[in-house]
Amino acid sequence: MEPFEILLPLALILLLSKLMGLGAHKAGMPAVIGMLLAGVLIGLLSYIPWQPLHDAFFGEDIKKVLSAMSKIGVVLIMFSTGLSTDLKQLKQTGIAAVVITVLGVLFPMGLGTLVAFLFLRDAGALSWLFYGAILTATSVSVTVAVLKELGKLDSKLGTSIVAAAVIDDVIGIVILSVLTGFSGGEAETGWDWFHPNAAMVAIKIVIFFVAAIALGVGLRKLFDLMERKAPHNRRVPIISLAACFVYAYCAEKLFGVADITGAYVAGILLGGTLSETPYVERKVDTMGYLFFSPIFFASIGMNLDFSGITLPFVAFGCVYVLAALAGKFVGCGLGAKLCKFSWADSARVGLGMMVRAEVVLICAERGVSAGLVDAAIYPFVFVIILVSSVLTPLFLKLSYREKPPLQTEKG
Repeated sequence: MEPFEILLPLALILLLSKLMGLGAHKAGMPAVIGMLLAGVLIGLLSYIPWQPLHDAFFGEDIKKVLSAMSKIGVVLIMFSTGLSTDLKQLKQTGIAAVVITVLGVLFPMGLGTLVAFLFLRDAGALSWLFYGAILTATSVSVTVAVLKELGKLDSKLGTSIVAAAVIDDVIGIVILSVLTGFSGGEAETGWDWFHPNAAMVAIKIVIFFVAAIALGVGLRKLFDLMERKAPHNRRVPIISLAACFVYAYCAEKLFGVADITGAYVAGILLGGTLSETPYVERKVDTMGYLFFSPIFFASIGMNLDFSGITLPFVAFGCVYVLAALAGKFVGCGLGAKLCKFSWADSARVGLGMMVRAEVVLICAERGVSAGLVDAAIYPFVFVIILVSSVLTPLFLKLSYREKPPLQTEKG
């Protein structure tokens, strides 16, 4: 393949992703839905029996280049997510956010694992757990927009949802890292978690987080020094991005932890309290969402393969979608009720935490790459994103509608 041959597919992906993303945004849904639809539309072109079209957009070499670019997009998304994770918010809500998150992780993961166990009996224990772990992800961007519109974002309910989403991301990434680490060894064949290889995996994961935090403390001091000497200098986002790539590489290569975990941890360590964080985040988002991220989302849509979807898997997928929605709603809602929220506010917390977006897609992609999740799950993950993004703003707004006053009969 000549280098210029990748330019036409890139042009189509970027243009269509932007147009579809804008359409999704105007419809009140995450732009990721539009980008996924763009990929689906491009993928449908592959069914046109015209060889020049296949050579221009769907050649094996082109797919390999797009796949490499999409991997960079995933890393940048998780780095940006880490940068925007403000751990200070946890202090505003105290124990409420922790309780909401813990139950909001246990319920969907438990339900997802149970559904996988019932329908995919031959997949194995680690695969069942990974199907459950995918459902722990949440994305409250839609919820935040709705609560802000309703003037409820700074309320106890709003701050609890945002803080719970922060903890949710951290717990979800840790679970993903553990399961991904086990997938590389003999422990994946059953429940033998006490196999020597399993113990080594656990030790390596602990060492990774200890080393990452220790290095992160030094990086923060370096960045503080750089910020004082040259605020808003381009060297800060450049070095931040280099640190992200080093973390992602070392996590996967040296510790057997997912590269997205390394990127996310780098984002958390370099974000939050640094005065330059918004500046770095803007630069990373500009590069990521302008180029690499649309390629990732579109490539998922382009590579949707329905050939492996059987009738039993369709039944599993439908129940899996229900487990994803019910798990978050019930788990987070119950956590809020235990923290003395009213029934109405507890339901709103459950609704607010029900939304999924890019993180659930990234988790699914990671499971497919590790060989633990069937690629046929992608359409159902897409349904989870679509349905939750539509239902959450609709029901949240309905829950805040004032009831009409009772009218007395004249007579």
